[in-house]
Amino acid sequence: MRTTRVLAGALLTGLALLTSAGAAAADDPPASPSPSASDGGSGPTEAGTTFRTATAVEQNQRATAGASTGDYLYWVFPADAGERATVKAKITLPESATRHGASTWQVDVYDGLRRRQACMYGRQTGKAAADASTVELTCVLRTVRAWSEPWANDPLPGNYYVRLTVVDLPSADLGLPVQTEVEVTAVDKGGAGDVDGTLAEPLVPGASFVEQISNGSAASSDGSPSTVWRGGEPEDGWASGWWTDRWLWTVGGGVLGALAAVFGYSLTRGNGRPSRVPPGV
Repeated sequence: MRTTRVLAGALLTGLALLTSAGAAAADDPPASPSPSASDGGSGPTEAGTTFRTATAVEQNQRATAGASTGDYLYWVFPADAGERATVKAKITLPESATRHGASTWQVDVYDGLRRRQACMYGRQTGKAAADASTVELTCVLRTVRAWSEPWANDPLPGNYYVRLTVVDLPSADLGLPVQTEVEVTAVDKGGAGDVDGTLAEPLVPGASFVEQISNGSAASSDGSPSTVWRGGEPEDGWASGWWTDRWLWTVGGGVLGALAAVFGYSLTRGNGRPSRVPPGV
């Protein structure tokens, strides 16, 4: 019976561990939309004005840029399979005395095929009152999938573009100077976001950020600087490594199944002797 109690204890412990792991894999609540300098390292200090000139920013970096009200501002960042990215934006508005009314700002995220991605949580569009000094926006994307059907709009590994602009304001306020901050963070959802299949190549089009090269094979035939487009990627590469916490579930399930089988056998086999001995034996 001592063996039975030990097996029962091991079985209950294993079930508790798997239950806690499942709870940890549940969806996280939306994060705070306010980026700050302490949350991430300093990043670029300018923004692109089109998809092709989008400024590259790494995860956990804070990018800043000065702009004019009405400009379209673009940044691009990499996101790999299993990651759930959060984009936070903050716009510091000009003095209220120079403005003529309220304004509405919006942050949008597009994948490498320039398909607009839906936000799971967050305040994607925000209205700033005439006397407001700042407006803060956030967009929590869906978990990036390793593979998807061609007709689906699922987020896939690759570059993602952030576009920030004002969508409604008095026409007299166009051109007023603003300061913007954008920060991208991501959490790894682990095996909860795994799917059967992988993407052959990440969605990394030619455009990410521009580097001027004045000599070498990249230069134009007349010797003038040429534009080279280079795509960003995660520090450890795309979909690197084979490990996933699904291995823990697989091994843990096998161990629990074996323990359950031994426990069930110990309950049904009895003490190994007949309860009554026939006469004459």
